[in-house]
Amino acid sequence: MSKSVIIIPSRLAASRFPNKPLIKINNKALIIHVYEKAVKSGVGDVYVATCDKEIADVVESYGGKFILTKSTHLTGTDRVYEASKKLDLHFEDYIINVQGDEPMISPDDISNLNTISKENNLEFSTLAYKIKNQKDYQNENIVKVLTKNEISNFSISPAQNFSRKILNNIKYIYHHYGIYLYKLSTLEKFVNLDQTQNEKNERLEQLRALDNNMNINVLLAKKFSLGIDTKEDLDKYYKIIN
Repeated sequence: MSKSVIIIPSRLAASRFPNKPLIKINNKALIIHVYEKAVKSGVGDVYVATCDKEIADVVESYGGKFILTKSTHLTGTDRVYEASKKLDLHFEDYIINVQGDEPMISPDDISNLNTISKENNLEFSTLAYKIKNQKDYQNENIVKVLTKNEISNFSISPAQNFSRKILNNIKYIYHHYGIYLYKLSTLEKFVNLDQTQNEKNERLEQLRALDNNMNINVLLAKKFSLGIDTKEDLDKYYKIIN
């Protein structure tokens, strides 16, 4: 029987918000907020994959698990893959990549992604949420996903495109969350593909999958989540939680 693990990639050298994982939110590092949400999902073991001793020390101080990785990875997914190879996993096992800047992500949504993906034998899947604020369509810090069909609590659709700049005159556009589920075999296939120009232009590694005809299934999240990419995102997050 296949099992699932959650791996959270994290590093200090983020170009848009350096040292982001260690910023304190209510006296707790951002990476710990994400780690705790992942643990509460009850999906399986949770690890932070990092190349930075400072992050590893913080995770360890909270009783969490970490895996040290190389500092040369181009993407978070590459870091997740290296970490996965250090675990006793099989090709049919599932890895959930929760990005380390999603402190609002719902444990229930993580759990549902895992359950529904397994029930439908999905090899590559992610979450998205309905856009309710019209300004979010033009906000380049919010990644949008364009799906082939409408998604709902009862329907899944393949992704057709991901972009930071999609306007609001196209059907089936959603706010994409920083989370992916893949079978280990699918993850290995993905990381062995060359980065595409489309991926580099948009700074979205999931476009590498679409450019190579890999299917990414999109499920509807039930709760809103805001990824923190910039200081402005952090300010918005504070307003939301207060």
